[in-house]
Amino acid sequence: MTSRYRSAGAAQDPGSLSPRRRTVVKAAAASAVLAAALPARAATGAPAFLHGVASGDPLPDGVLLWTRVTPVPEAIPGSGLGPDTEVGWVVARDQALTDVVARGSVTATAASDHTVKADVRGLAPATDYWFRFSAGGTDSPVARTRTAPAADADVSSLRFGVVSCANWEAGYFAAYRHLAARGDLDAWLHLGDYIYEYKSGEYAARGKVVRPHAPANEILTLADYRMRHARYKTDPDLQALHVTAPVIAIWDDHEFADNAWPGGAVNHTEGAEGSWAARQAAAKQAYFEWMPVRPALAGTTYRRLRFGRLADLSLLDLRSFRTQQASTASGSVDDPDRTLTGRAQLDWLKAGLRASDTKWRLVGNSVMISPFAIGSLSADLLKPLAKLLGLPQEGIALNTDQWDGYTDDRRELLAHLRSNAIRNTVFLTGDIHMAWANDVPVDAGTYPLSPSAATEFVVTSVTSDNLDDIVKVPEGTVSAVAAPVIKAANRHVHWVDTDRHGYGVLDITAERAQMDYYVLSDRTDPDARSSWARSYRTLSGTQKVERTYDPV
Repeated sequence: MTSRYRSAGAAQDPGSLSPRRRTVVKAAAASAVLAAALPARAATGAPAFLHGVASGDPLPDGVLLWTRVTPVPEAIPGSGLGPDTEVGWVVARDQALTDVVARGSVTATAASDHTVKADVRGLAPATDYWFRFSAGGTDSPVARTRTAPAADADVSSLRFGVVSCANWEAGYFAAYRHLAARGDLDAWLHLGDYIYEYKSGEYAARGKVVRPHAPANEILTLADYRMRHARYKTDPDLQALHVTAPVIAIWDDHEFADNAWPGGAVNHTEGAEGSWAARQAAAKQAYFEWMPVRPALAGTTYRRLRFGRLADLSLLDLRSFRTQQASTASGSVDDPDRTLTGRAQLDWLKAGLRASDTKWRLVGNSVMISPFAIGSLSADLLKPLAKLLGLPQEGIALNTDQWDGYTDDRRELLAHLRSNAIRNTVFLTGDIHMAWANDVPVDAGTYPLSPSAATEFVVTSVTSDNLDDIVKVPEGTVSAVAAPVIKAANRHVHWVDTDRHGYGVLDITAERAQMDYYVLSDRTDPDARSSWARSYRTLSGTQKVERTYDPV
């Protein structure tokens, strides 16, 4: 069975921001979804679905459904209060839910914060379905989901929304609203920092709180993490995106605490803030309660999904197994005993990439794999950039929280791609609050004379501060100065935008993988507009990025 999407046609004028016709048509169809997705309101004391509904991790024969029921008013998230409540679910081929294909029920309890999941199987591949939950006479919104193509299907194209780094206090989630309005996504990828752990006011929009999160304190306990997830799930734009397409999510550090690793985090004080082991366990429990994610292994998010013969997607967990970050860019980053992935995960990734028989090998990657040297930046730009990246501000060449701090893992992985002639590997990355289009060189120092092993598309933040926000200058000012210097010091970088917020849309055909980058007019405006900024693609077999003027 083929995808319902076709590849793009003739080139579009680079100055045009007009959507293609099929996007307009799909957006019109999506309006019906959004209209049906308004939060259900029951009589006082009756069960309510205040946190929306969602689906995730699509398979050829199934999908994971999620919701949270509030059985009684006092059963607020994190309270531990409220009775056991039976929650029914139904899946149908139509939005009116008349052509039912599956139904069942699950019990929501205080032990799981009254969140529930239904892992529905027996569905047809590459098919739109509609679903709804119900409890005590109250119905949830009706939502759309979509299964993945059959494993052996010849798929003509795929389309994914791509987002990262959504800080509640720094603005509104208009990026989610614009992705939801498209109506043409097979799924959307969240590459980490779905929530942030900071106390109110500690990390906002240029220091200003646009809207306060809950709880107001830095989240430390299971109840805290549950409350923070719950606050995010009340956002209308996030709810709208969750009801239009399944999400495929991985975590990064802020689902735990800044620069997290198995033994601690920069934003954790052992003792004064309890034990890190207890905090980490609480964060993981709340994440799996509140997100429609299947853990491949207990307590991790690394797993693999397949989309016919066109693409598979390896999703990484780069927080659960890493060695503590190096404090400086000393030779310690090259220590072969240091690891970002952990041995088992790296072996799993290498084996999966080698065994893959799909045209494209996508890697959901929470921190940038491409080398990033910043030593050439002037002091006035280096210091805020270092602050953004958590680096010493006296001058340094590496961000040791990303793959630059674990160079032996990177060398091993890239050598594996080269020695096994594994082509068409594309890393999809968030975290750094900037948009990038990169080749991934085997040896950055000799590139482009030496080869590229893969390509990388990095999306900017939905709302979290980027470079111009830290410097507190008009948007575009820093990028105009810093981008040429960054590119000169990093010849594998084709484009970097240090200043704007937004999202990406990844469009894949047999011939190319293309990322269309979109930016928001103002993250502090709930009605912010979206406009196309740039498009980059990698052609099959090239392992190199090129600019295209044809957004799809």
